[in-house]
Amino acid sequence: MKMLSKFKLSLILVAMILLAACGGASDKTSGTTKGTTSETTQVTDQGKSEDKGAFPIEKGAKLVYWSMWSETEPQAIVIAEAADAFESKYGVSIEVNFNGRQLQRDGLQPALDAGQEIDLFDEDIDRVSGTWAKYLLPLDDYVNGVYEDTNGQPYVNLVNKTLMDLSKTLGGGSYTTIPYQPFIYTTHYNKKLFEAAGITTAPKTWDEFLDVCSKLKASGVIPFTVDNAYYYGLFGYVLDRIVGYEKCAEMVANVDFSDPGVLKACEVLEDMVVKGYISPKAATNVYPEGQSSEFATEQVAMYLTGTWLPNEIKPLNPNIQWGSFAWPAIDPAGDGIEANNYGSQSFGINKNSKYPNAAFAFIRFLTLGEYDQKLATESLGVPMANNATWPAELADAKALFDSTTKRLPWAVGMEDPAVGPTIAEGFQKLVTGTFNAKQYAESLAAMKK
Repeated sequence: MKMLSKFKLSLILVAMILLAACGGASDKTSGTTKGTTSETTQVTDQGKSEDKGAFPIEKGAKLVYWSMWSETEPQAIVIAEAADAFESKYGVSIEVNFNGRQLQRDGLQPALDAGQEIDLFDEDIDRVSGTWAKYLLPLDDYVNGVYEDTNGQPYVNLVNKTLMDLSKTLGGGSYTTIPYQPFIYTTHYNKKLFEAAGITTAPKTWDEFLDVCSKLKASGVIPFTVDNAYYYGLFGYVLDRIVGYEKCAEMVANVDFSDPGVLKACEVLEDMVVKGYISPKAATNVYPEGQSSEFATEQVAMYLTGTWLPNEIKPLNPNIQWGSFAWPAIDPAGDGIEANNYGSQSFGINKNSKYPNAAFAFIRFLTLGEYDQKLATESLGVPMANNATWPAELADAKALFDSTTKRLPWAVGMEDPAVGPTIAEGFQKLVTGTFNAKQYAESLAAMKK
């Protein structure tokens, strides 16, 4: 496996952007599924294993993979190890470029537009399926194929059905991405602090949640905190539980927050502030201050975010006893605990790749068996294969994932730039006491499209 340094990659990206600005490379035509068994040869050179199955690895395949991870992240470390193992087994060299999030988001599209050879890339599933949709190879035949590593079954039967269904939905009825590193947005809590406060079960209703907060506060623990990166998610979940997602989506689309449910959401949050259930530091926490200086130090018991939190907290406090529950139901008119944001990172294969079969074989290598499990274990993340074991830290989150029947978008849409800044500013003023609930609601109602 070869890795390209970020400095060299940056130079290439500059060149790609300039080339794209001058017209770039012409588009190439692709069919619905590029790989065919008649055009491929099984790899047997130098004692390497054969890749037997629906789409054998192409002879002489060499892959270029652009990844969203940074080199020092546990995901990157496992992927690099997997790339070496894949090359040793099948004789396919893989050049992996660990770009990090920003470089991947800024640089991938110009590079693809300029015709740079990139076979495989990844990012969050919404971005890959949406922003980069025109570069994707449809994978329907691939996922329904049977391979040497699928035990006589189609690949699609062996991996998380919820995420594969999401891939198909976002692909407009076609599988255009392969999810991995799934996540679900959940209320993380410290089980040790709950037990010390005499709390034996996680709350499902708002009254139960307030009772939990009351007991935590009485035990000397701040019930809840949030960082500025997640203000939108907190407000979105509260509003969703009051009016439902469909009405939330209408509010954002029309920039019209005059609905009475908005005032109720502001009153719910004000009640938490007044009772001391939200940390006063929440008004000034710049990510990741809340999760690192309050939750990781066990001064605060609850934090609302995705299932990546245990991995982010691990270096600071590896001994937290993790629990998870869905943000509680508030009003019968809103969504209940069955509605949650979930998603994943995902792989896309470039429709112009010369080696789509090899690329899909490497995807299988990462999402089934040893390396799928290792990715989950090392990153305290969610595995993709159905027979994999979830980390103990996410045992409660697995139950939540399995019981979720309605997908909410990220932050229930409240991060939209047309409304997000006002939501965040008003929340900060609510926590500091500059705003009451009525003033917060009025500031939101004053927003115009």
